[in-house]
Formats: sequence, C-alpha cells, structure tokens
Amino acid sequence: MPRKIALSDIFPSSEPIQRTRTSGQAPEGRLPVSAEQLRDSPSGDLFGLTQNAGMGWRASEIGRDPFLIVSTSGGLRDADGSPVALGYHTGHWEIDKLARAAAETFTANKALPFSATCSDPCDGRSQGTHGMFDSLPYRNDAAITMRRLIRSLPRRKGVLGIATCDKGLPATMLALAGCSDLPGVIVPGGVTLPAEGAEDAGKVQTIGARFVHGTISYDYAVEMGCKACGSPGGGCQFLGTAATSQVVAEALGISLPHSALCPSGEPVWIDLAKRSALALLQLAESATPLAEILTDKSVENAMVTHAAFGGSTNLLLHIPAIAHAAGLRQPAVEDWTRVNRSTPRLVDALPNGPRNHPTVQVFMAGGVPEVMLHLREMGLLHLDVLTVSGRTLGENLDWWEKSETRAAAKERLRQLDGIKASDVIFGPKTARANGYSSALVFPTGNIAPDGSVIKATAIDPSLIDDNNVYQHTGKARVFARESDAIRAIKGGESGGIEQGDVIVLAGCGPAGTGMEETYQLTSALKHLPWGKHIPILTDARFSGVSTGACIGHVGPEALAGGPVGKLLDGDIVQIRVDRDQLTGSIHFIGTDPHSLLTPEEGAAVLANRETNPIFAPHPHLPADTKLWAALQSASGGTWSGSVYDVDKIIETLEAGKKALQRKSDA
Repeated sequence: MPRKIALSDIFPSSEPIQRTRTSGQAPEGRLPVSAEQLRDSPSGDLFGLTQNAGMGWRASEIGRDPFLIVSTSGGLRDADGSPVALGYHTGHWEIDKLARAAAETFTANKALPFSATCSDPCDGRSQGTHGMFDSLPYRNDAAITMRRLIRSLPRRKGVLGIATCDKGLPATMLALAGCSDLPGVIVPGGVTLPAEGAEDAGKVQTIGARFVHGTISYDYAVEMGCKACGSPGGGCQFLGTAATSQVVAEALGISLPHSALCPSGEPVWIDLAKRSALALLQLAESATPLAEILTDKSVENAMVTHAAFGGSTNLLLHIPAIAHAAGLRQPAVEDWTRVNRSTPRLVDALPNGPRNHPTVQVFMAGGVPEVMLHLREMGLLHLDVLTVSGRTLGENLDWWEKSETRAAAKERLRQLDGIKASDVIFGPKTARANGYSSALVFPTGNIAPDGSVIKATAIDPSLIDDNNVYQHTGKARVFARESDAIRAIKGGESGGIEQGDVIVLAGCGPAGTGMEETYQLTSALKHLPWGKHIPILTDARFSGVSTGACIGHVGPEALAGGPVGKLLDGDIVQIRVDRDQLTGSIHFIGTDPHSLLTPEEGAAVLANRETNPIFAPHPHLPADTKLWAALQSASGGTWSGSVYDVDKIIETLEAGKKALQRKSDA
C-alpha cells in the first residue's frame, strides 16, 4: 500500500516555483521566407514556421516539405522500453518506434516530419464490460479526429498512417481514404510473437469459463494468464479483426508488399517503417494521390484476399466503410457472396485451423503476396491496379515471385519452426483436396430477412455431414444481455444452457449496445467439451477469432422491429449452412417439436407477435453511442458499414424538422 498522502504532498510547494522562469531565450536564425511570401502567404503559414522554430527545429530547415505521421500509439515507455504508463493493449504499445524510424527517414531525405496520435481501445480488454459499447462507434470518431488532424496541417505533402488493431487500423484507413486527394501510405503495426509453452491470446481469454467447468486448475489458469504474449507489442497472434485489417490494407494496395502480419519489434518491422516513408516521399514526388490507388478494383482485390485468408467477419463493416470514405461503390451482400463462392480459403491460421498457425508464421510463409500469387493463377485479381510501391499489383507480384525476400522468409520459417511454407499457405488444388471451404455464408430466413453472416469454416468439422452441410434444430434460449448468457453457459444456476440449445442474444445491435462484440460466448463454448453443439444467433457481432456455429449481424436488429427480437424461450429454431453452395437459412419453425411449421407459417406467427419485452437499449448505453447508432442507421446501417452518410443524415433531419413543424401547426 502507498504511504498516506498529506496535504503538503498535494498543494504546490514554494521550492520549484523559485526555479521557474518568466521569460526565455528566443531561437536563433531567420524564417526562410521571401518578401513575396511574407506579403502573400496566409498568416497561418507564417505562424506555422514560427511554431516550427519554437519547438526547436533548425531555422534553416523549418521550411522543408512537411509530412504527417498519424499513429495510434498509446502508453508511455522509458528509454529501455519499460512501462511508465501502460497502453490499453500491445497493439499500440511499440508503434512509437515505427513513427520514430519513419520520422528519421523523412529528415534524412530533407523532408520535415510531423507526428500526431489518436490512440485506440482494446476489444479484448473490454469484452464482457460496458467498455464494449464504445468499441465500434469509436472507429468513426477516430477517423473523424484523424481527418481533422490531417486537414489541420494545411501544407502537408503526404500522410503516413501507423496502426495495428481492431478499431485503430480501420479508423486510420478510413481517415486516409477520406483524404484521398493526398499521397498516403499505411504501415500495419505488426503482430505479437507467440510465447513458448503458453496459450495464444485468443484461447487465454477463456480461462474463467474453463476454470468454472473444471477443465483447468487454478494454478494453470493464473500462470497461463500471464504468458500469452511473446513480445510486448503487436496485434494478437490469430487472424482476428486486427490481423485481417492488416491483410486488407496490403490487399487494397495502400501498404507495401509483405507488410501485413510483420512481427512487432523485430528488425524487419523497423525496416518496413523506413521503406514506407520512402514510398510516401516517392508518391509525393510523382504527385500520386491515394485516389489513384483506392479504386473499385482495389476494393474487390481486398475482398478476394479477405476470402482467401478466411478473415474476420468484422471486415464486412470496415471494407464498405473504407469504400464509402473514398467515394467508391460500397460492396453489398451479393458482392460478398459472389467473391466467396469463387475464392477458396488458402491459409491455415488461428482460429480457422486445422493446424492453427499463428500469424507470424503466415508472414514468414509469404503473407499477402504469397496468397496473391495463387489468386493470380486463378484469375481472381485485378493486376493493373496501382499500389503505394509506385508499381502495379502485377509488377509487385512479379517481383515477389523471384525475390530473395520470399526465399529467405520461407527458409527462416523452416529453420526456426520446422514448418513448410506450403503447409501454411497453399494453392487451390491443396485446398480442395483437404476440403477447405470458402469462409463466409450469409444466411437469410424468417428470423433474418435482411441477412446475417457466419464464418462457415469455423464450424467444428465433426458437425458437418457428408454433403458439407451443417444442420441444427434446437430450442431457443433467449437473452437480452451477454452477461446473462455467459452466466448460463458457466452454469451453477437453474436454467443453464443444455447441449443442443440455440443461444439467441438479441437487443445487442447498434441501438441496444452499440453492436457489441460477443467473444466471451464463442470462446467459452469453443473450449468446453459440449460447446460445439450450441449455435449462437445475435444481432451483435463476433470477434475475428470466434469459432463455432455463430451467426451474427442478424438484421433487422431486434430494437428496429426485427423478427429476431420476437423469439421466446422454447421456440424451435432451424439452422442450415451449405459450405459448398455458400447458402444458409435460419428459421423459426414453431413451438411444438411434434407439430413443426413451415418457414412461411413461422414467418406469419412472428409477424403477429410483439417484440419480446425483455429487449431494450442497455441502461448504461452512453449518449455518444446512442447518437452514433441513430446516425449510422440513417446512413444505411451495419450492412452499409455503419458509416455516416452526410447527405442521407441531412435529408432525414430536414424531413424530421418539417414533420415536427407540421405537427406544431396542426
């Protein structure tokens, strides 16, 4: 315990004030401006130079071309790397090193670096807490803040975005896409190394549920809980939202080749920051804005690569949002279905399996460019798109195919881990031979008329029949709060979850909880012996590391009158997911197992029901999130990426004002 703090410890002391100055020495030198500039330049430009000198930059160089580094750096580290104040997560803990390396590269090349930060939260830290109510809304807020920071440096010649994790990296991509008249480059902040003899950062989040059910001891739980991270920085070791966002950044062409999933803190990671700064300088020199790189074709390349990796379903929210920010066509459900039908999964990584390679091994196996070589052979990529390397995607892949870097990475993987790169990233023939299906299916039905999504590759293989179809019929166990559902899973109370039940968690879409992430549930079920037999339906969303028959994004959400909000305990739910045809359905088929209804009859019953009274906005939902939910709803909702469509919002507000005026006049 700290010693008792006295008033004299808190109230100001006279000693430091006696050493405090009231004036200082002005910087030496002169502003590097001509008489014409002094006469014609905005006062902001001139005062900016004064501020540059005031911060201590050499006066003779303060007029260099400015380049802005926007990062999500968080926490405070001492010179030796030890913590002074912790960050929220490992993902932003070390990326100040990347910013420093980039800044030094700008300086060495006679540019003037600026650095700004807009840090990010940790979805893992906020799982199961009210902090999750701010998770998805934060993305829009951060993107707005970053864009304001970019515009507030009026003379910047280009922007380097450095970010790593679930919301920070999507926000950074949105920010740069929204400033696509400028040159820009994304530096993915890398991944955490696995720790020897330890669990990965996804599995370790289930120690509470496993301890309750007696599958692990107390000593094991507290020891493993300390050991998941083999390095202090980087996003989690699995192909969750953080890692998938890095893959998408590279696939869009806005990051350098072989930059996604780079291990944090390692020499190759620092080298990447330097090369990214040089790439931005080259783009500025050639006057190449991001608008020439972010195109409809590059968005489709990102969707195809996402499918080949079997990436997080959260990118269904982020890729359409990036397209919207860049003024491009937003992909719809039909586009996702088309892409996933044509693209097999080509990567074996956590959590998709079967061997569950950590993301650093995917990087060493060749990462995004290695996967794209296979996609090129299948004719699935637009090779003529420009990338931030200054070359087309096709030229990048030609280089990668013959590069020493490719050979060295694969050999390093073999030396250190005894793993063949072709066992981590493989071609379509191997994928078909091993039964790897495409990742995403979008079930509809009388419970989800607007659609839903499931990562079909994450369903336990033992539940898939000979026709590659998952089928389940069971009684609904309906919950309005994730905390109630996790208590039922852990048991120890009447009404616990039974094998074969269908967990329905509703009222947790944008209007209820800010569309919280529900990894607590999926992770607990994954690591319980009977958990694979319990599917989940929700209008919330899942972590990218979630596994099992978990169907999210069910629309319309319960609090918008969606049928999922009309389900009751004991209702019979039928689920079918065809992993070959990439089709699926979720239906309410009655209340009596001996007299089942057709889906059409079930729809009629639901239409005549009122919304289950247990569903309501969470009483602790912040006002900020309520506003976000309303604005994104007016802009098309979650299937449009939860964006802010300003024109639609203004139109809705104007119509509302007129309606209120008519009501007042009546």
